[in-house]
Amino acid sequence: MKLSIERGTLLKAVSQAQSVVERRNTIPILSNVLIEAEGDKVRFRATDLDIEVVDEAVAQIHQAGATTVNAVMFHEIARKLPDGALVELATDTASNMLDVTAGRAHFKLATLPKEDFPVMASSEYSANFSAPAPALRRLFDKSKFAISTEETRYYLNGVYLHVADAGGGNMVLRCVATDGHRLARIDAPLPEGAENMPGVIVPRKTVGELRKLLDDDETKIAVSVSETKIRFAAPGLTLTSKVIDGTFPDYSRVIPTQNSRKLEVDAADFAKAVDRVATVSSERSRAVKMLLDEDRLTLCVNAPDSGAAEEELAVAYGDEHLEIGFNAKYLLEIASQVDRENAVFLFNSAGDPTLMREGTDDSAVYVVMPMRV
Repeated sequence: MKLSIERGTLLKAVSQAQSVVERRNTIPILSNVLIEAEGDKVRFRATDLDIEVVDEAVAQIHQAGATTVNAVMFHEIARKLPDGALVELATDTASNMLDVTAGRAHFKLATLPKEDFPVMASSEYSANFSAPAPALRRLFDKSKFAISTEETRYYLNGVYLHVADAGGGNMVLRCVATDGHRLARIDAPLPEGAENMPGVIVPRKTVGELRKLLDDDETKIAVSVSETKIRFAAPGLTLTSKVIDGTFPDYSRVIPTQNSRKLEVDAADFAKAVDRVATVSSERSRAVKMLLDEDRLTLCVNAPDSGAAEEELAVAYGDEHLEIGFNAKYLLEIASQVDRENAVFLFNSAGDPTLMREGTDDSAVYVVMPMRV
């Protein structure tokens, strides 16, 4: 194998591929990236056996071929090479090394046989559709904060992507995540071809890696879904992932429908005020009490070890007095999801789940459980 590639193109491709590689591996080949040169393209493939990323870049191929090198080291070399440099890659079959040359810099990297590299088995996808990158980005970005980190409830360690009825037969593409303390439910228009998609739980790591595909607002993402795998493909970049083998709980049962006490507050002001008063709360509980009176919200924190804080906000609230406590971190995370000016909170009582949405928009709904304060 012998090829020439521009340093910027190489760095972009390798950085996206190497990010899925686990740093601590018991299987040496999984620390490597597979480089495949053919035609006028070079592919960089990396996997941790659950996720596979394939990044394709344009290069001058002088001799087709393939090899594998340590992904992290290769990425570091590409990162440290001078901007605009032309990088030459060539395999040395006698020494089983990859020669990397850029200007006066020359590296020899150990390789492992390409035959040992595991390629994820292709799957028969039962649903194939395309969706704009911004729509998918919104679905996953607004729901991922609620993913559970509790390994015992593994079926909550991801985002549940499925087709749902938003009411009146209006079918939507929906993402839901919950950890039992808070829940996010985000809807997007249903793309053509997604109607019969099986509901799948997309793992946390995949959701993080997927973010790199969704940065370009103009890109259309091809999505393929089967019972066991999901694949996202953008021009030149494909991410394939196994999905979590489990059943996501019936989340509709925990979304309150009878909450009638309505609080409307400027989302940015609310988030800043919560952040300020939470400074004195104890790290363990981070409890913030909300005191609601007519058109007035008082946020209070009382931490016996460190002190107390309170801040008053002008709000729209016309119901009876209510005192309710929340984990400050949960309130902040939910408030930071609001793109519109106003956040609307709907309460029932101090012991019942609270619903939050963005203004009049029902396509993003959040639920947070209160705590005793």
